[in-house]
Amino acid sequence: MTSASFDYSKAFSRNIGWTLPQEQQLLRQKKVAIAGCGGVGCIHTLTLARLGISRFSLSDFDQFGIENFNRQVGATMQSLGKNKLDVTSDMLRDINPEAEISSFPEGISADNVEQFLQGVDLYIDSLDFFAIDARRAVFAACERLGIPAITAAPLGMGTAFLCFMPGQMSFEQYFGMEGASQSEQYLRFYLGLAPASLQSAYLVKPDTVNLQQKRGPSTIIGCTLSAGVAAAYAVKILLNRGDLICAPKGMQVDGYRNMVRKTWMPFGHKNPWFKLKLMIAKRKLGIE
Repeated sequence: MTSASFDYSKAFSRNIGWTLPQEQQLLRQKKVAIAGCGGVGCIHTLTLARLGISRFSLSDFDQFGIENFNRQVGATMQSLGKNKLDVTSDMLRDINPEAEISSFPEGISADNVEQFLQGVDLYIDSLDFFAIDARRAVFAACERLGIPAITAAPLGMGTAFLCFMPGQMSFEQYFGMEGASQSEQYLRFYLGLAPASLQSAYLVKPDTVNLQQKRGPSTIIGCTLSAGVAAAYAVKILLNRGDLICAPKGMQVDGYRNMVRKTWMPFGHKNPWFKLKLMIAKRKLGIE
């Protein structure tokens, strides 16, 4: 079959039932921005493509390496050394040859974030955990432009989910990054992302987590669950139906623990529990 014989309605007809025919056409017109095409970014993109979403803004400056094989769906022997953005875009077009892609091979920064978000209906965070500056820039721009923004992060064999809707608690109000050192920002992101900390119970080798050296373990299980949860929220937000759990509330789904935990951190980073956990973690890690 060639791209000339592609039929959108037939390709995504099995979505009908969970979506109405008119809703499927609405999804076709929506544009989603995804920063990062690695661990969760590629699988987020392909999951949304199979839902019939046809317009994307994608960014990544990195290339696939063999160290990505354990979790990144675009990482194969054929893609070694190739740009993650190019590989993801090719896989996306193999699903939907009609897809429109705005590409940002230089990555995302404060300088190009508004162009990256131009015409976007939803932002899905897929940046590397340690890309704090870029993450803050994108979430701040989403707040400024009134764009819904979600993050579904792979943690262990599960996902930690947060949703930031226009007019509600913002990323900065939740995490309180302003004025904190980079190491403290990592801690704030980690602690705020998953207040339930379900994944900690089965971390069998704790020394593999090192925020200062910017490394940590990962699984394809976490990436796959993240994509499913993020896609479900994408459908609800883009079609304006279904209840949303928004910050300061969140959700953690963990397949290993057989648990789904709704989280709630009232007042965001000003929450006494959060302040206490942050103080203990900083003291333990020797962070000023």
